[in-house]
Amino acid sequence: MPHAKGFIGVLSLMLLLGMLISPDFPADAFGGGPATAPSLLKASGSLNDILQYISSGWDQLTRSLNRCETFQDIKVPGGAILYMPAEMSIPPGMQGPRKQCDVRMEHLPAKITSFGSLDPGKISHPGLLYLEHPYVVPGGQFNEMYGWDSYFIIRGLLENHRRDLAKGMVENFLFEVQHYGGMLNANRTYYLTRSQPPFLSSMILAVYRAEEAAGQADRHWLEKAYRLAAVDYDRWVRQPHLAGDTGLARYFDLGDGPVPEIEGDPMEYYREVARYFLLHGGANNSYLTHVSGPRPPVSVAGPVFSVFVCGQQETPANCAAPEHVALTADFYKGDRSMRESGFDETFRFGPFGADTHHYAPVCLNSLLYKTEKDLEEISAVLGKQDDAKQWGTKATERQQRIAKYLWDDQRGLFFDYNFSTAMRSTYEYATTFYPLWAGLASKEEAAAVERNIGLFEQPGGLAMSRNESEEQWDLPYGWAPIHLLAVEGLRSYGYAEDADRIAYKFLRTVLQNFERDRTLREKYNVVTGSAETHIETGYKENVIGFGWSNGVFLVLLSQTPPGLVSRLSAESAPRK
Repeated sequence: MPHAKGFIGVLSLMLLLGMLISPDFPADAFGGGPATAPSLLKASGSLNDILQYISSGWDQLTRSLNRCETFQDIKVPGGAILYMPAEMSIPPGMQGPRKQCDVRMEHLPAKITSFGSLDPGKISHPGLLYLEHPYVVPGGQFNEMYGWDSYFIIRGLLENHRRDLAKGMVENFLFEVQHYGGMLNANRTYYLTRSQPPFLSSMILAVYRAEEAAGQADRHWLEKAYRLAAVDYDRWVRQPHLAGDTGLARYFDLGDGPVPEIEGDPMEYYREVARYFLLHGGANNSYLTHVSGPRPPVSVAGPVFSVFVCGQQETPANCAAPEHVALTADFYKGDRSMRESGFDETFRFGPFGADTHHYAPVCLNSLLYKTEKDLEEISAVLGKQDDAKQWGTKATERQQRIAKYLWDDQRGLFFDYNFSTAMRSTYEYATTFYPLWAGLASKEEAAAVERNIGLFEQPGGLAMSRNESEEQWDLPYGWAPIHLLAVEGLRSYGYAEDADRIAYKFLRTVLQNFERDRTLREKYNVVTGSAETHIETGYKENVIGFGWSNGVFLVLLSQTPPGLVSRLSAESAPRK
């Protein structure tokens, strides 16, 4: 697989930092021209600062049942409630946190027998779902353990020798599979109807390899993890997650109607979406229902919006009367499914992701191929040769389907496939690097993707797309996870120069912005190299924290050649 072994990354980072801060290290050891040891030491200041910030930040971002901030939820305000699985008793020792943090404890109304079998609408008030072990949250409003964020956080924790914390997070996901039906978007009750991109097998192997490198491989734990990872995988390869008759998978939220977790008033977001659709297609837009009065028809899954669209300024003075419209149930299904993809929001699956559930996506199917290959590897380690053969067959079949439906030989990129229209998308998106990271691209496909790096590469790293939709998962924004996947994918196919260049650009962007505001952010404007964002709708804040940015910075730094790290350190040195 393309990932650097955890212990190798840790050792290389330790060695590198030791060289940076040692006045006895030869001045020209990194190449790139002569330098004196004192100047090298001086230049390492900002780099050391950010590493210390990240290292101490893990504890600040860690949540457990004895910390009151664990229960806070600014997205859906109200009294703090901790929900236990219906089949479990309240663990001993919870009396203290209950009183100290003013937390009410309840059981879920029924045992969850399969993913989505419990309707969150039947839960009296949203609350936190119980997990056994401490976990790291992304930061800011994201005060839960998130599905795909956690993979990049775990990679960073392993670089920082926090193996117990990383393993505990994987244990929590296995607990979710056992008691909540599968790996959740995050551990809140309103996420019981959807997951996030499936990185569970990658988390398991990252932890197991780190333990193996430390001489502490736990085959019993790996056996348990293998069994539950297979359970989680299974729900992606059956209805309703099947993408038509392609044999591929789709994102699909089992819930209906508006989501509650958009910070502020979620209806303001949906109102802006309705207004956009009115301006781009009028009341005949397929995702709008025109309503003659303030009461919605029975078929509508959400509220009716009174929207003025007849002037530059949306005020009653400019219009004779507002339009009364509602978003359709199909829109809300797409909106929810977009959130399962983790790419919320983007226009990649149509405006505001409204068509997400009609696509077989590159990212999801690459990750499922990766899961199949991981489970093949794990079953072989466990001596389950028949299982290994079956997983290998599944992976080969998926690889062939991805080549058939998602690869565009003329354009040299992987694209999502709309199985409802039987048409491949033309939306150029950075998920084209996922097949390289997963190891499923042929040499020819990887070479074509490499030739097209320029479509996404910017001064500060990789932009998600070439479309400036004013949403956070499009141009001009770049994100830590896509940089890690792209860099490791390119390197695994032999494109080390490209991998190093992109890693360097993103590391420099993060470091230079850290020098300005002493924080790490959720995302970056890779066109300007800044942390400034101008997002029209949805998540407008550039959240401080930030879990996966911290983790990816450590991993990319550990994989970057010493000469480039020396250059990075020198460029971040204070200017006289």
